[in-house]
Amino acid sequence: MKILDNSDKHLLPILPEIISKELGKNADKFKFIGGGSFGRVYKAVLSDGETIAIKAYRVQGSQYEEAGQLKLLSVNTSVKMPEVLFTYEDEDTAVLAMTFVEGQNVLNPAFLLKSKSQKQKFADDVISGMLEWHSVTNDKFGSLGNPVYDSWYEYYRKEKQEPWLAGLKELSKKGKFSKKKLKLLYDATELFNSLPEEKTNPVLIHGDLNIMNIMADPKTLELTAFIDPCGSLWSDREYDLFQLRNMWGDAYGLYETYKQKCKLSEYADFRVAYYASMHEAAMRLKGGLIMPLWEDLNNARLKKEMKKLKEKLL
Repeated sequence: MKILDNSDKHLLPILPEIISKELGKNADKFKFIGGGSFGRVYKAVLSDGETIAIKAYRVQGSQYEEAGQLKLLSVNTSVKMPEVLFTYEDEDTAVLAMTFVEGQNVLNPAFLLKSKSQKQKFADDVISGMLEWHSVTNDKFGSLGNPVYDSWYEYYRKEKQEPWLAGLKELSKKGKFSKKKLKLLYDATELFNSLPEEKTNPVLIHGDLNIMNIMADPKTLELTAFIDPCGSLWSDREYDLFQLRNMWGDAYGLYETYKQKCKLSEYADFRVAYYASMHEAAMRLKGGLIMPLWEDLNNARLKKEMKKLKEKLL
């Protein structure tokens, strides 16, 4: 897998030419506004005064995946999302241009100072928007374009669990992944696979709805937009929930609010924790940046949920 250079040094000299070619407009004002595991985002002001967002990726093809996900997700929620303007690629560059949405991502610690009632209103609005996606169903589980699995658990084992564990095992042999972390994932997988497989329906999910990808008004904490889907699927709804707890999502009660609005399976708390740790570890296999703090917090939660579940099953 080739990791692309999405640094300022590479991008800033070429972005004006790309925008001119694709939109027929000049752009000379660029500001880096944030990024995550797979991409970095710039705010650009065009010659006619329009403001757009430009996302540059670490892995080729990501721009097409996100564009498709944005288009499907945006028509199935009342929450504002960016509109796709164009996608672009060359040998060294992968770019998605979108309309600019207002607000700041809720990773900003200043939002933690908001009142309890503001946080609850925010959580209610986020989960209401999320549930709109989860009301959109399909006959099969799997990718948005070609879902082929009748069972969520069959899909997860074959497409994620087995290849991820195999890849992480190889990394561990090379000294690039902790043997202690690998053992935790194998122990958790044994427990995960031993649980009864509840019947579940395929629903549309965002795949990456953590507080970095939720925008709000900095003064009021009013929800303004959802951004940056990654890994949207026809999925078990519970697979969309682990990102709600990522970073300091629990400070806003997002996961607990979802549980209040929608009944979850008996073992949901453990499964959600398991999904989080597996996903974070697998970033090493997909070209994403590793966030050690978030990984450690996820693994600590997984250990806690494993202990609780084992005590319950005794």
